[in-house]
Amino acid sequence: MTQTWDPGQTGVLEFPSGRLIRGRGLLMPFPAGQRPEFGLYLLGRRPAPMPWASRWVRWRDFNLPADDDDTLDALREAWRRAETERVEIACWAGRGRTGTALACIAVLDGVQPAEAVAWVRAHYRRGAVETPWQRKYVARFQRPGT
Repeated sequence: MTQTWDPGQTGVLEFPSGRLIRGRGLLMPFPAGQRPEFGLYLLGRRPAPMPWASRWVRWRDFNLPADDDDTLDALREAWRRAETERVEIACWAGRGRTGTALACIAVLDGVQPAEAVAWVRAHYRRGAVETPWQRKYVARFQRPGT
């Protein structure tokens, strides 16, 4: 049975394929409603354990991920899992790193890299993808095999 998000839930972004992923900031109170089945956490330090499956990508605030290969693998895992599971992606505020990751997942889902930041800002959060280097990271991001 497919366990995905309620599309009306706070922070839930619907991708062109129909996959739903929730973006959030860990500094905010935990949202009411459904809990994730998998979380991808983009932080400078390893987060506290979560009561669901999770993965950590080392990614300092206002920067880029420390390991591109690990990041690509983690983003692909989140995208794959979102087909049948409730997936969330989070950093401290839910804007820069989370927005950058969501924009990269949009590219995996078929959005053109040059359009992905604007797409995430229109569908998730206006201030997503905060820094010029995060925007460049998304613009250079390519789907594997392309």
